[in-house]
Amino acid sequence: MSTPAAEASPDEVRRLTRIDCDIHNVVPRVEALFPYLSQHWVETVTQTLFKGAVDASYPPRAPTSARPGSTPPDGPPGSSLDLLREQVLEPSPASRYPVEVGILTCAYAIDSLRNPDAAVAFARAVNDWQIAEWLDKEPRLRASIVVASQLPQEAAREIERVGDHPGFVQVILPVRSHLPWGNRIHHPLFEAIARKGLVAALQFGGQPGNPPTPEGWPSYYVEEYVDMAGVFASQLTSMVTEGLFDQFPTLKVVLLESGWTWLPAHMWRFDKEWRNLRRLVPWVRRPPSAYIREHVRIAVQPLDAPPDVRQLLDVYGQLESDEILVYGSDYPHAHVFDPENDFLAHLSEDAARKIRSENARALYRL
Repeated sequence: MSTPAAEASPDEVRRLTRIDCDIHNVVPRVEALFPYLSQHWVETVTQTLFKGAVDASYPPRAPTSARPGSTPPDGPPGSSLDLLREQVLEPSPASRYPVEVGILTCAYAIDSLRNPDAAVAFARAVNDWQIAEWLDKEPRLRASIVVASQLPQEAAREIERVGDHPGFVQVILPVRSHLPWGNRIHHPLFEAIARKGLVAALQFGGQPGNPPTPEGWPSYYVEEYVDMAGVFASQLTSMVTEGLFDQFPTLKVVLLESGWTWLPAHMWRFDKEWRNLRRLVPWVRRPPSAYIREHVRIAVQPLDAPPDVRQLLDVYGQLESDEILVYGSDYPHAHVFDPENDFLAHLSEDAARKIRSENARALYRL
């Protein structure tokens, strides 16, 4: 087990320092966005039944939605910068390991807004709120641009508006979308991401209005939670098959809250079927696994670990790359396994350091 930062030597602290690629910052209430909305939308919220984005991918009382002690007295989990500093950024018994840079992943459900003008206005407000309330107040933080992903042209305009701000390093997109992300209707969005040198982050969840499984609506949240790994896999298939990385060769994608132990088997199947059917997609010039290893990164949390750590290390070896995985705490969400003690502690020092910080440093050019 690694030494807690509070008891570690300076060399040990440097070795354990991490870049956290998945820290959720949550809009505490719609009124927090009022300073960044026009008078029209403030009046709409205060005088009608419309209250902004109210759908969420994280049910408030689900055990996975909040770890103990992460709920502030005046808002939902993830809404307090002070708690985030104490529980994630600061080297202390609570956070155990120091965070050099934390990347905010605001999952405000813009994609649930059916009014396109509302979607554009609230995405803009969330980004201005992130700048004023998070980035300006904490230099260790970077953030994800929130966009109206259901409106690719408008999303591109928002990326153009704030994409040069040094605090923004990626664009956050819900993994559940109204059309697969490789579809060419989304090309204006990905063109803007690539041109600005940002990362496209596919995040667990999404509220596009269609069922979360191919068979229809599940009965229980646990079904949706487990099956989301299949949604990530299908999005990877779409992005490679429809030539997104050929169209935008500098584009980088990171998967957040996807798990990763499913990936080797998916790449094996994908490569096999590409060899069978490649004449249908002649623009895919290399095996799909080659595109994935070059363009895609995956956060380690949640860790879908088998009972024996040796099996987990076997799956890690099957990735055939020490650059794919990046560290993400998924704060404030709770998970059974701890990536540090249940995974990183069993790797070589070089491999563990790449996951803790260096792969993300290269991805985000920090």
